[in-house]
Amino acid sequence: MPARLLLSALLLSPAAAGAASPGLYWFVPDGMRADLGGKDIFELAAGGTKYPNLRLLMENGAYGYSVPVYPSHTPVNFATLMTGCYPERHGVADGQMRLEGFGLARPSISGFSSSSKKVAPAWKVFEDAGRTVAVVSVPGSTPPELSSGLTIRGRWGSWGSDFWAINFEATPGGRQAAGNASRLFYMGPQLTRQVKTVPAQGWAGAPASFSPPLQAELAAYGATVYAYIYDSTDDKTENYSGALFSLDKAEPLADLSRPDAWSGWAPVKLAWGPEPLESSLKVSLIKLEPSGSLKARLLFDPLNRTTVQPADAAPALRREVGPMVDFPDNWPAQLNNSLEEKAVFFSEAKLALDWHRALVPFMYATVKPDVFIQDTYTPNQMLESRWWLPYTDPASTRYAAASPEERASALADLEEMYARLDAILGEAIKHAGKDSLIVLSSDHGVAPLNRYVMLNNLFAKEGLLKFSTDPVTGVPAIDWDGTQAAHLKMIGVYLRPDSLAGPWKRGAGPGYEALRGKVKDLLINLRDGELAPVERVVNWEDAGELRMPADRVPDLLLVMKPGYGLTEEMSAGLPAFRDAVEGGYKQALLGDKNPALWTPFAVMGPGVKKGYRLKKNISNADQLPTLLKLTGTAVPDYMQGKIIDEIFEN
Repeated sequence: MPARLLLSALLLSPAAAGAASPGLYWFVPDGMRADLGGKDIFELAAGGTKYPNLRLLMENGAYGYSVPVYPSHTPVNFATLMTGCYPERHGVADGQMRLEGFGLARPSISGFSSSSKKVAPAWKVFEDAGRTVAVVSVPGSTPPELSSGLTIRGRWGSWGSDFWAINFEATPGGRQAAGNASRLFYMGPQLTRQVKTVPAQGWAGAPASFSPPLQAELAAYGATVYAYIYDSTDDKTENYSGALFSLDKAEPLADLSRPDAWSGWAPVKLAWGPEPLESSLKVSLIKLEPSGSLKARLLFDPLNRTTVQPADAAPALRREVGPMVDFPDNWPAQLNNSLEEKAVFFSEAKLALDWHRALVPFMYATVKPDVFIQDTYTPNQMLESRWWLPYTDPASTRYAAASPEERASALADLEEMYARLDAILGEAIKHAGKDSLIVLSSDHGVAPLNRYVMLNNLFAKEGLLKFSTDPVTGVPAIDWDGTQAAHLKMIGVYLRPDSLAGPWKRGAGPGYEALRGKVKDLLINLRDGELAPVERVVNWEDAGELRMPADRVPDLLLVMKPGYGLTEEMSAGLPAFRDAVEGGYKQALLGDKNPALWTPFAVMGPGVKKGYRLKKNISNADQLPTLLKLTGTAVPDYMQGKIIDEIFEN
């Protein structure tokens, strides 16, 4: 039987057996920093009962810190982890990369796509060595590169039908969404939408209302959820207090009044291509004002035939594990405004971690992978949001103003999230087999974010950039014909002395050098009071100093001081700085200088010393070559990472 059909048969038959025990379980939760509340995660695990599975790894294996490569964010560091190479060789320099010959208005290649890597990743190396491989939620794994293994929803890989969760703000008059911050990556689908409330009509069996009932239509991807907004209090005032949700105004989906409560899953058909996709959704009421203004969230199951390969594995996964919740919120964060949104975020995070935990025993009972690589984006999303990290890390400017109770509450939530990560690890320890390697690592930590640097405003003030703002949406747009310098995500500045219009090409000559010198002086001399936010400016031809690929970087690469993040935003008045709403970030920082970016690395299994603490930090590039050697797999010549010999028993 062909390998893919065999795998499908295993997935569709939970009682099937016969596959070999796995050799490696590698858990790589995104954004898992190595300390909580100023305490080493290993110290916390060794001294208590909160993280028993990490403690088991430490007692029976080796552990220490791993350091991300510049620019310290997800696509670059997942590529580094999964190739054993530095960016100069694997080619992933950013999430959104611009290449010569293409216009700058939109990225020409995505670092989250598997096609952006210049060398083979871990899953192909293992598969080519004859191993059965499963890859779940790993950035850079889609479009799928596996020929016979299982791939489930690689994040932002431009593959499959990603139905992003959407917030709906229903107000009596309705209003247009303002700005790019409501769009995925500031330029993609709308993540927060404004809709109108109107008098309720056509509802069967709806609750009585002491004020005229209202309704709103929450429509996305070809599905519509109706909200019936009612006043249950006979106090002679307009005091709306509940929302009944339904797909047809007859059969109730949920009657909600709390921000951390969700409906159950409801089956729906979602629009995708020529045929709709079988899916499901659930709804949460974020906030309901006495006036009837409502904010609600629709969460969609992303697990379907377009996001799983082989496609016919999707029904069994949904049936046995349940509809998928991959991670809470989106990017940029949409649950970052009110305390009610904090409650929704945390409840959604628990749903995501519960799903990833339930997946592990199912995978080992059915697919029986030799190599299972699993990621969840949840820790990154939680640590970057405004609600937790600023109250647990003294490097945040918000820490000093927080009360002891606020700090304790925030730390307790983070500890619960880490405990749920530990529980996922525990499922692998139970089910992977006694001869398996069990590995915990991460792509990067998260540092406190205090202030944003708005370089495009700075360039506009200097006459180097022109932009206009849509009067209806509030969305700014660069006038490329009138622009000589622009900051584009995430890490640098593009330059050309005539203009940046049309296909971009590297500049050269006296005019280019004069412009580059002027912009470098602006950046190095920029001050926020007495503080200099820019630590270093690197020319593109010197990208090797940061181990970056010169053919995929901007004209200028920036290294920022901790606490300062970069944003493409442009605004009236042209301020160069603004306070951050978000609480954490990692972009354009040097990991070796910033312990907040360090991650845990722990491994136990055959050939690994027991109870061994690494003598010094390792690089993310060192992990894959080490794991290949531990599994008896040949290490390809192109890998640059060093094998961590000190952890081997012999």
